[in-house]
Amino acid sequence: MNVLVINCGSSSLKYQLIESDKETVLAKGLCERIGIDGSCITHQPAGKDKIKTELPMKDHKDAVKIVIDKLTDKEVGVIDSLDEIDAVGHRVVHGGEKFASSVVIDDKVLEAIKECNDLAPLHNPANIIGINACKQVMPGVPMVAVFDTAFHQTMPKKAYLYGLPYEYYDKYKVRRYGFHGTSHDYVSERAAQILGKDRKDLKIIVCHLGNGASISAVKNGESVDTSMGLTPLEGLIMGTRSGDIDPAIVSFIAAKENLTAEEVINICNKKSGIYGLSGGISSDFRDLGAAADEGNQKAIDTLEAYAYKVAKYVGSYVVAMGGVDVIAFTAGVGENNCQMREMIVKYLSFLGTSIDSEKNKLRGEEVILSAKDDKIVTMVVPTNEELAIARQTVDLVK
Repeated sequence: MNVLVINCGSSSLKYQLIESDKETVLAKGLCERIGIDGSCITHQPAGKDKIKTELPMKDHKDAVKIVIDKLTDKEVGVIDSLDEIDAVGHRVVHGGEKFASSVVIDDKVLEAIKECNDLAPLHNPANIIGINACKQVMPGVPMVAVFDTAFHQTMPKKAYLYGLPYEYYDKYKVRRYGFHGTSHDYVSERAAQILGKDRKDLKIIVCHLGNGASISAVKNGESVDTSMGLTPLEGLIMGTRSGDIDPAIVSFIAAKENLTAEEVINICNKKSGIYGLSGGISSDFRDLGAAADEGNQKAIDTLEAYAYKVAKYVGSYVVAMGGVDVIAFTAGVGENNCQMREMIVKYLSFLGTSIDSEKNKLRGEEVILSAKDDKIVTMVVPTNEELAIARQTVDLVK
């Protein structure tokens, strides 16, 4: 079965065509600047170079048509016709409390996703646009919604309720939801497979450390806590997001800088994190690491604050689960930043964790970093959210 995995933003569309039997990526690409001058598609068939083409895309329907054209093109395509696409899996950011698992999309599901728009106003409307565009271009092809929040719907109330008047939960469903759920699900399951164990018998902490970052506590196969909250702003220091702050800071800065609360929240989302804390050096850890190596004190302080915050969350989740068997690093920083992994694990050495310095030099590979006799297995597991979406799509439509 060939599954087209779609991830839509407000002006972008990422895609992968995956052959599900062998779980191989046939082609992947990105449409950018949809509805904006200079729109283009970058298309890459498996084993070949990327091909970037400027093409007008007035909306996402145009983008989907162009994706299909590229996939079926005689020279750069990987299938002969649209008929060879058996299903479409859509990433949807927020499912609220309505969705605890992936679902086949119908009119009722679409309406329920729309009802979650106020929880993710920047993401869900774009996801819906992508779904509708695919329905128009590929009528009759089964489609599945895979939610970032679904995996975390197993959290108990003690983990997801905030210390606010209960009426805000009753009326507006203000609570912790968590994100990156597809990644946390995939990585925790894959970690167990690598160890030759059943995930239901393990306590796993997944550290999804990228430009957006989150940590989850996965106990006996279920998420019992996670660092992101009502929105992806809560939790760790991230590329440009502040992570946890005293909420009174918003009104304090608003008053001092003559800004609205919304403008301060925008700063927390787009101008903070390692970018803001480092004094604007970069939101990229590679640039920050280079600056730290040159002795830049702000860069050094930022990296230390980041590692400390990650370690604090890991420690709290050891408490939440009553222990831990596995700590798995994933995503761009977790998979590739050897120095950051070492900094984090040093904080956790009292738990019985360690890192083999030679193994830790590996980047982007599945590797067990800890010694055989360590009480806790520390490992790297590259995430594959697109494959996870494809698998869940196949399970629902086969």
